[in-house]
Amino acid sequence: MASGRYPYFSRTGWLPFMVSAGLGILVARSLGWAWSLPFWLGCMLLVYLYRDPEREIPSRPLAVVSPADGIVTAVEEVHDPYLDREAVLLMVQMGHVDVYSTRSPVEGKILEPKHVGDGINQPHGVWLKTDEDDDLVVVMHRGPLHNLPHCYVRIGERVGQGQRCGYIQMGGRVDVYLPANSRVEVASGSHVKAGSDVIATLVHK
Repeated sequence: MASGRYPYFSRTGWLPFMVSAGLGILVARSLGWAWSLPFWLGCMLLVYLYRDPEREIPSRPLAVVSPADGIVTAVEEVHDPYLDREAVLLMVQMGHVDVYSTRSPVEGKILEPKHVGDGINQPHGVWLKTDEDDDLVVVMHRGPLHNLPHCYVRIGERVGQGQRCGYIQMGGRVDVYLPANSRVEVASGSHVKAGSDVIATLVHK
């Protein structure tokens, strides 16, 4: 399920929107509405950039949905440095004008990874444990301006599949470490949407 705590227009964009609108009103009153047009166009651009639409979460057992809007840039079998296991790594590169919100790929509990990132070479990851005892790790990387991602959830909380859980302004990269036996349903180059597109299925024998 997705949380309804966040409006369509992300709260991160409220301040720049109010500044642009305030300047537009000030310029309109002092110089005329024609001179204030750039500020109103700026408001429209901000509404677009900071949009945060609801998504329809697919009703599929053991499905893993995309954590971000963007393009799948890699699907690899790797060693998971966070849980010290073999895993499948999916990388999703967000675009500069994609929706900036990130979402939980599964429903489960948030735990602290066994090996926490050092903040330089290995960013901090979030460990998600599902009710079926599957383990996933989600890692949000900095955006193009090296701005830090924001995380809306805390260790020990439960999250619903597709729930908004973070934010990367101007886009960044989101990695998902899946159990090694997961069935991947996307390929490198696939365009995916957060919360609604299935990227993998967890396999239980």
